[in-house]
Amino acid sequence: MNTTSKELTGQVALVTGASRGIGEAIAESLAARGAHVVITARTAGGLEELEDRIHEAGGSATIAPLDLTDGDSIARLASAIAERWQQLDMLVLNAAMLGTLTPVAAIDGKEFNKLLTLNLIAQQALIANFDPLLRRAANGRLIALSSSVAREPRAYWGAYAASKSAFETLVTSYGAEMRNISTVRTAILDPGGTRTQMRARAYPGEDPQSIKDPAAVGEFVANLMVEGFDSTAFHALPKVMEKA
Repeated sequence: MNTTSKELTGQVALVTGASRGIGEAIAESLAARGAHVVITARTAGGLEELEDRIHEAGGSATIAPLDLTDGDSIARLASAIAERWQQLDMLVLNAAMLGTLTPVAAIDGKEFNKLLTLNLIAQQALIANFDPLLRRAANGRLIALSSSVAREPRAYWGAYAASKSAFETLVTSYGAEMRNISTVRTAILDPGGTRTQMRARAYPGEDPQSIKDPAAVGEFVANLMVEGFDSTAFHALPKVMEKA
């Protein structure tokens, strides 16, 4: 972790789905720049390991294990952050589930409901509960992790693509609403091919060394948070990037 760059010192970030992969990398990169990161995921194990690494590298973090599909847990987390810090400078909406890749006619209703609950409904609940804290920050920033299939649907990806397309619409609408009444800015990021467990499930025959490490996405997001961005911005990363 690079501890020489501290542009985000004094700022608080919340990163969802932070126990592994892209969320984990984003949390580490933000902490390396001085931010205090609140990291969430369903299980505590991965979060505790990440917290230890951040602390060992001189950063600061707080773990908050929770199930985002439980709306009450989101409200409780927002209350806890408000009580401790009074504001939230950065919100990274990363948590999502892939679901089963299958023809639209064969989508399992129960799984589809679970997928929409996490990928869409929980995301709206996060925005709603943390909107007041983002507005209190000098420059509240929200970055939403999406996928290319949200804009270019393809066969067998209907369930996941539909959830991500709706998610992008939700975040972009929120950014447009905030543009003229607050300093809150939103951006959508398509990370592209990245070496994660979700990617491996979606592309089991792909050579993982042919795509980038999550650290590259983490560095990109941290730089974006430092440099700032226009509301409703969209960014897409290639499969291969220079080493973070």
